Parts: sequence; C-alpha cells; structure tokens
Amino acid sequence: MVSKVVTVTNPSGLHLRPAGVLSQTAMKYESRIVIECGEKKIVAKSVLNVMAAGIKQGTEVTVICEGPDEEEALQGMVEVIEAGLGEV
Repeated sequence: MVSKVVTVTNPSGLHLRPAGVLSQTAMKYESRIVIECGEKKIVAKSVLNVMAAGIKQGTEVTVICEGPDEEEALQGMVEVIEAGLGEV
C-alpha cells in the first residue's frame, strides 16, 4: 500500500467533470484506489462517490493505492489531481 497527500487545485472542486476525469484515471489501474478526505473514504473508481464527497478547491486529500500496480496508480492519480483534473 502506498499513499500521498495532495491538494485539490481546480477552482470548482470535484463536481461532475473533474470527478469523471479522476474516476476514469482510477479505472486505468488494477489497484484499489481510495481517496481519504477527513473522515470520508471515497472509492475513486466511482464517479458518484467522488462527486458526493463535495471536495472543494484547496482541500487536502490522501490518495491510497493498494494492488499490483499501486506505485504507477499513485503517480497517475497525483499527477491528474495536481494538473487540475482538466480544468486549470
């Protein structure tokens, strides 16, 4: 299991479009990917779960990856979040 804390940078937070980008990125990997935001644990491969979390700009989240391609998954997820999920 690997994890990293990252800050959501896109101005509108994780509404439908960026949540979709995040979930599509997560689906590229075999590993189980969870996003922790405070007490919430969100399954990253579910766009509805990501949207329902209500994560806003500037929020720090922990991306946790566990599985056969966990290092690659963590790198991919962190890169897409830091790049603004297609909005920055």
